[in-house]
Amino acid sequence: MIEETSILIIYTGGTIGMITDKNTGVLVPFNFNNINNQIPELNRFNFKLDFVCFDPILDSSNMNPKIWSELAQIIKNNYEEYDGFVVLHGSDTMAYTASALSFMLENLNKPVVFTGSQLPLGVLRTDGRENLITSIEIASDKIDETPIVPEVCIYFENHLMRANRTTKYNAENFNAFVSGNLPLLADVGISIKYNKNIILKPNFKKLKIHKKMDSNVAFLKLFPGISEEFIDSFLDIQGLKAVVMESFGSGNAPSEKWFINKLKNANDKGIIVLNVTQCLSGSVEHGKYETSVGLETSGVISGGDITPEAAITKLMYLLGEGYDRETIRKLLSKSLRGEVTVC
Repeated sequence: MIEETSILIIYTGGTIGMITDKNTGVLVPFNFNNINNQIPELNRFNFKLDFVCFDPILDSSNMNPKIWSELAQIIKNNYEEYDGFVVLHGSDTMAYTASALSFMLENLNKPVVFTGSQLPLGVLRTDGRENLITSIEIASDKIDETPIVPEVCIYFENHLMRANRTTKYNAENFNAFVSGNLPLLADVGISIKYNKNIILKPNFKKLKIHKKMDSNVAFLKLFPGISEEFIDSFLDIQGLKAVVMESFGSGNAPSEKWFINKLKNANDKGIIVLNVTQCLSGSVEHGKYETSVGLETSGVISGGDITPEAAITKLMYLLGEGYDRETIRKLLSKSLRGEVTVC
């Protein structure tokens, strides 16, 4: 039984947890045991803050399904002890990790807020201080003892976004992420304005985690002039089970017979091909243009408005669960965690 609000902060690595060594001037990992000295504002929270640090900490470029499973297990192990969770993570692959966790944490009824920064905590103008403080507040916010945001989300630079709707689009500005096809879960200014009509509702079922993620998947980004030889070598990758094909505009692809036939052959061999757009916003609509008509007949599945990050992690999750091919095809067209708009 929780007597006071308590938040577990999990530091996996990334820019936010770095400070400048006074002797060498080099950025080194921060000791979170001393975080109250670095961010004294945390002392003003009238509840319990605990910290878990990965050992070793990881640059987000080194994230992989095994690490995602460890992160899911940490949340599972501490789920009954805390009201919410804040995950500090490098921004480069944050959208992948956060999307993956949204699928791995079934029946999530508490906030899991991912955040990070573009500048380290030890830098005077760091964006990490505000990102961390606000993420803690969001993770602890309740109405009638029920969390306001009981889902996996990303908070960055005044914007709270559903994790599996988010993409990193800027490597330099503080507003590094965008949710191109879903409005913000909350807009943060003087007050936190929650968009309660969009936020997922709790189901109050017992948390269940899924740790098996099958990484026999790949991205196929189309480009003008793509060759038959390239497609052949790509689709012949040993063990390949599924492809996220990043097409043009609203799902368009070359209409040459050879291209359509190769996709059909891949489908006949059991390889699942999910079509997503290269655009930051918008949706795949098979048949809207002539150049997408052949995709439907070749067995390619429309990904609708799903992000590439959510598409690849959703496939890893579904394949890891051991569903048969037809079940996976059906589930790709459904919204499991709010990751795609279903009309």
